[in-house]
Amino acid sequence: MKAKVQAYCSLSKPRIVTMILVTTAIGYFFGAHGIPSYLHLFLTLLGTGLCCAGAAVLNCYLERDIDKKMKRTMRRPLPAGEVAPAEALGVGIVLVLAGTLFLAWKINLLTGFLALLTAFLYVLIYTPLKRVTWLNTLIGAIPGALPPMGGWAAATGDLSLGAWVLFLILFFWQHPHFYAIAWMYREDYLRGGLKMLPCVEPDGNSTFRQILWFSVLLIPISLLPTFMGMSGYLYFYGALLLGLALLAAGVVVARSRSVADAKQLLRASVIYLPLLLILIVTDAGF
Repeated sequence: MKAKVQAYCSLSKPRIVTMILVTTAIGYFFGAHGIPSYLHLFLTLLGTGLCCAGAAVLNCYLERDIDKKMKRTMRRPLPAGEVAPAEALGVGIVLVLAGTLFLAWKINLLTGFLALLTAFLYVLIYTPLKRVTWLNTLIGAIPGALPPMGGWAAATGDLSLGAWVLFLILFFWQHPHFYAIAWMYREDYLRGGLKMLPCVEPDGNSTFRQILWFSVLLIPISLLPTFMGMSGYLYFYGALLLGLALLAAGVVVARSRSVADAKQLLRASVIYLPLLLILIVTDAGF
């Protein structure tokens, strides 16, 4: 029983779910101008977590054949035979539906819809597209950026401009983050038959162009909260410095095209997001 629980914890991708819950909480915080009800926030995060964990399980179910071919994923519970595919499929569907219905019941219909939309885009659009086109990264960034909108909707019942700004920050941030990963593991993705950009264009020109463009565009996008009154100038200058540091890491890897520098870009992106979120909450303009 303990082994099965550990297997499902792995299938639910807890690190990704944690990031989703953090960004959902940020959206809630800004939508409500604080946290008027910790119970309401907890219920929002509970339903969101169930739905996202289910989507992760379904992603693992659909990619179990690919995971078996790749070194970095071949020990996951499904390719390793620790969980039966039919069982994982059932658990994933139940979790997604339970999370969606819970949010629609205890929070509001808009939040439940956004959670279901996130799962749908991630499982049934992004996951199959990875076998078809390199544009999967662009499409996959949409469900990755929806959670703060779900938090905002939970707090307010609507989606005003601030929710879209948070969406855009996460949307643009994901591109240098995931293209760094794609460059690091391009040989593994080739073995799995995935159409990631470094696999489609091995010279890396398009990959590094995407990294630089999205890193550049992220800088003005990340400054919008200050101009909208969501944060002050502490956040403004902090976000500017973080954006420039991320761009610098992108420039370095674009010149060297080495795996070591791609790892540095990945680290920079992983550091960038939590620091940006800490700044925006610390310097909230209300």
